[in-house]
Amino acid sequence: MWHEYINATSTNDVIKILAEKGSSARIVAGATDLILELERGVRKGIETLIDVTRIPDLDKITLDEDEVIHLGPLVTHNHCAVSRLIRDRAYPLARAAWEVGASQIRNRGTIAGNLITASPANDTITPRVAQGASVTLLSTRGERTIPLRDFYTGVRKTVIQADEMLVDISFPAMTSTQRGTFVKLALRRAQAISVVNVAAILDISTGSTRGLRADTVKSASIALCSVAPTIIHAEEAEAFLTKKKLNDKNIAKAAELTRDSSRPIDDIRGSAAYRREMVRVCTQRALQAIRDETEKEGMPKKPITLWGTGNSNHNLTTMQAFPAAPIETTINGKKVTFKTGYDKTLLRLLREEGALIGTKEGCAEGECGACTVFLDGMAVMACLVPAPRAHGAEIITVEGLADGDKLHPVQEAFIQDGAVQCGYCTPGFIMSAAKLLEEKSNPTRDEIEQAITGNLCRCTGYYKIVQAIEDATRIKA
Repeated sequence: MWHEYINATSTNDVIKILAEKGSSARIVAGATDLILELERGVRKGIETLIDVTRIPDLDKITLDEDEVIHLGPLVTHNHCAVSRLIRDRAYPLARAAWEVGASQIRNRGTIAGNLITASPANDTITPRVAQGASVTLLSTRGERTIPLRDFYTGVRKTVIQADEMLVDISFPAMTSTQRGTFVKLALRRAQAISVVNVAAILDISTGSTRGLRADTVKSASIALCSVAPTIIHAEEAEAFLTKKKLNDKNIAKAAELTRDSSRPIDDIRGSAAYRREMVRVCTQRALQAIRDETEKEGMPKKPITLWGTGNSNHNLTTMQAFPAAPIETTINGKKVTFKTGYDKTLLRLLREEGALIGTKEGCAEGECGACTVFLDGMAVMACLVPAPRAHGAEIITVEGLADGDKLHPVQEAFIQDGAVQCGYCTPGFIMSAAKLLEEKSNPTRDEIEQAITGNLCRCTGYYKIVQAIEDATRIKA
């Protein structure tokens, strides 16, 4: 899929390589989109991948003295879902990040990657547009900051140049008088692309100030996804709501204006007419939730991340290039060296070079979870991880869960309860459940269901699997 893979150790490394190689190079962080694009031939002419996941301090979420939030380029969806700062001062982003994929995807996929992919159906773009975000791009030519609404030029098209790296995402933190939310409609409850989504942020007067009555909208920002070539503002609805009460009549009118401002197309997920109507419905729900202060209902207070007891990215001290160097890694506690396989996914490296066939290939696109492994302490889907990311890392597969002849409590419970079923998807479920029990010693049924969202059973469903995970907590105790 690629001819050269470089593990970078600094942003200077990255921009120098980009300046040299231009459009034949691509930065890789989570790779949850890029791997599939390369495998499917969507991205042509990519010869070099530059892995930035080992560069220190790029995964920080900070608030500066001007009340502006900054996200580093390695901030993941799960980072945003659990961040107290994001949940308190940028709630629509926290909610949107939580709606993306499954925990294994959210552990790898970055907010920066979601913005750069530039699909008008991407979830985290909408709240960033609503909150007035900007992106900072760095190259050997210098640095420039661009408002996100000017960043996109069309479907999967941006103004970023081939030699530039996105190094910062910034946006004003929501104030004490602002409230907002994110509402997504998809064809299933989890792991689905948006048919439409809406992010709404309202600044609401709390008293009679500057001629505005209490509970009057001072300003409104409403962004719409999947209804135009790029994420758009519902400008007429925003203007209509300003200086008005957030009552049923005004909410209904604003929702209608939002519908009228959308320009969707017919596609496999829905007709244009359906999308327009769903924009109205989602906007109405968002505005009603903000008015009724119920916008945080359904968002878990402590989302399951499948991070377990640690979250390390094992920084490297020297830049490594493959195939010039071998992949040296630790798998199930043993040092392993691979002289081939640098141009594969981690899943295929484990199965073909490592002969660790317990990790299964199901969908090979991050949907079924059968290939779940632990990478530096996190549950990830191995089919979406480039093999060279294993260099200097610690990996645990299903073969490494048992302690000698003693099975892991989850493995014991799956056998005891007959949850193995056909066995094909079982390794992924076991890995997710084992990581869950590191994170929560006594998970609730809802937390168990959160943990296995990324794992699909092709046989008889989740009943025995959920029961086995509940029983594993007692075996562990």
